[in-house]
Amino acid sequence: MLWAIICSGIITYFCLTDSSNIPAVNFPSIDKIVHFCFHFGFTISWILFFKKELKGKAPDDYKAYLISFIFSVFFGITIEILQSIFTVTRASDVTDVLANALGALFGVFTAIAFKKQIDKI
Repeated sequence: MLWAIICSGIITYFCLTDSSNIPAVNFPSIDKIVHFCFHFGFTISWILFFKKELKGKAPDDYKAYLISFIFSVFFGITIEILQSIFTVTRASDVTDVLANALGALFGVFTAIAFKKQIDKI
């Protein structure tokens, strides 16, 4: 659980910090790639947490995948809303939400593809 919380905290910090404090990178769509990667990792870390918590408690551990995906999407939407409320250098962006959701979806598919390895953890 600690890793999932740390991952969530890192994402929150980088998404809500003043963007002028973040070095500029001249690469097309880097912002969307970062959102995708953040939510890919976020989803994987929460899948690991929920699979451990649900182990032996639920007949179908795929609930961990669904819960983690939904959590990631809502977390991403919440961050976008908070950016528009609490930051001056950032704004809400629907394409960021899309990149977040795609990262979460790929995280779920990756976790399913590596289910045997994850179940050993």
